[in-house]
Amino acid sequence: MLEDLKANNRAWSARKTKVDPDFFKRLENQQSPEYLWIGCSDSRVPANEIVDLDPGELFVHRNVANLAPPQDANYLSVLQFAVDVIQVKHIMVVGHYGCGGVRAAVDGQRRGLVDHWLHPIREVHEQHREELDAIDGDRAKWDRLVELNVVRQVRNVASDIFVQDAWARGQTIHVHGWVYSISNGLVNDLNVTVGSPEEVAGLPF
Repeated sequence: MLEDLKANNRAWSARKTKVDPDFFKRLENQQSPEYLWIGCSDSRVPANEIVDLDPGELFVHRNVANLAPPQDANYLSVLQFAVDVIQVKHIMVVGHYGCGGVRAAVDGQRRGLVDHWLHPIREVHEQHREELDAIDGDRAKWDRLVELNVVRQVRNVASDIFVQDAWARGQTIHVHGWVYSISNGLVNDLNVTVGSPEEVAGLPF
């Protein structure tokens, strides 16, 4: 199986250089993407492909259920590098409908360590229980919780000291909340984009 992957790699490299002989030479230079993608680890949600960007054009951080927890050193290291070093202009928090992590957070089953990781989603669920209980159908409730989780993570990103300090020194950064639909390949913009501390205060929660 791994031999197949290595063969795929060689074929991919050959296709790239056939179309653009200098493609990999350019990639050897320092990356300078304008975008940071904070998304889910789900194998069906390939960040670069969804927005049709080449390697080097999108800085990516992925984890279970696209969380941006202020206690996670991995996420914070990526965020600081993206903001302070690469100086990205856009940060997209991207969830996806049908997210297994979001569902696992609230289905009542115990899975071990990941239950601790998913705790912030249970908090979002509890905060919006009245809205979610009023929705007919488990799938519709699940999808709405996916959206609410994205909005919460947008707030987390935009409230972080790295982003706040960047705004204070005049750096242009916009934080966006999207949800990707695996069923049709399209991104749903939740229209919760923020580009200043004042706009963070206007988020739904």
